[in-house]
Amino acid sequence: MSLLSAGTGRPTPVPDAARPAERLAALLRAGGLELPPPGQGATGVRWARLAAWGRESLPLARLAEGHTDAVAILREAGAEPVPGTRYGVWAARSGGTGAELAGAAGSWVLRGRVRFCSGAPDLERALVVAAAPGGSRIVDLDLSRPGIRRHPDSWHAAGMRASDTLDVDLDDLDVTDLVGEPGFYTERPGFWWGGAGVAAVWLGGAAGIVDELRERLREKADPHQLAHLGELHAGLEAVDALLTRTADTIDADPKSAHRTAAWTARAAAERLCRTVLDLAPRVAGVAALAGGLADRLADLGMYVRQHHGERDLAALGEVVLGEAVPGEAAPRGTGPGGTGPGGTGPGGTGPGGTGPGGTGPGGTGSGGAGRAVSGEER
Repeated sequence: MSLLSAGTGRPTPVPDAARPAERLAALLRAGGLELPPPGQGATGVRWARLAAWGRESLPLARLAEGHTDAVAILREAGAEPVPGTRYGVWAARSGGTGAELAGAAGSWVLRGRVRFCSGAPDLERALVVAAAPGGSRIVDLDLSRPGIRRHPDSWHAAGMRASDTLDVDLDDLDVTDLVGEPGFYTERPGFWWGGAGVAAVWLGGAAGIVDELRERLREKADPHQLAHLGELHAGLEAVDALLTRTADTIDADPKSAHRTAAWTARAAAERLCRTVLDLAPRVAGVAALAGGLADRLADLGMYVRQHHGERDLAALGEVVLGEAVPGEAAPRGTGPGGTGPGGTGPGGTGPGGTGPGGTGPGGTGSGGAGRAVSGEER
């Protein structure tokens, strides 16, 4: 199976919408956001759908990944999402910001500024990861409640602007819906599987750029452009194969987090994206960069920064040298992570970074856009 060629990975057709948030709502109504759960035999099918969304539109993929990750988290905790409701995962924590629970069990209040909240103007609910005594907790938050203040001018970057990623203030909200036990967000196997799922979105985003380059070169291409296209194609195929193998590994042994495999797949996908960002402008030229390709490049450049670069690679290298045991706790409290569109990105203890993504756009907000522990979104 190939993630990029799997027919089951293509999104359910729905009418075009002007904004990714509207497209997300249309997908939800059409049943297009229902994905196989990770670790239950069809992880590759799940990731193929994520890659297809990324190939279509990274801002859309950021929101869709965040919603589907939230649903997976709820079900891993034995809960169910509210039907017909768009979710996100808001977990970013950096520079003194992040949600926290104050008070005591039975009378918690939720407060703090959360950055990189993808879909903030339109989502109905979010899983907010908050620091708390005894370990972080997940709050299933109704976003229509008073005391939630969105900052509409808090996203200044060109990349992932369409994901509507904002800073959000939570003003002493009474907490009624907690998900899982203390520490559940980062200690569950799905935390790491979700980080690799974000890499599938990156793969799709890279493939969408290469699709445009291929079309532009059909009429005329010089040898240098063809060489770059060949290099990009080989990179796509290699990362596709690695993610497919990683999905199969997870399905074969779902009791393990497979942290090293997830980490490796994220690193390979991030390297591919950097290559695409380097070569695509040289292949396309100035004329192409004045159009929609520039938006795709800006989105990918922002989203992929959920990866913590050398920090994540150093932690992976430590595992390779045998200083940490694969499948056990990540060395030195690091792990794949991010903050930004795309997510909800695991930060200091798992997939993480900065920027929209895994749940910031990206994450620390899944989705979105990113998931964060000590860093920002995934």
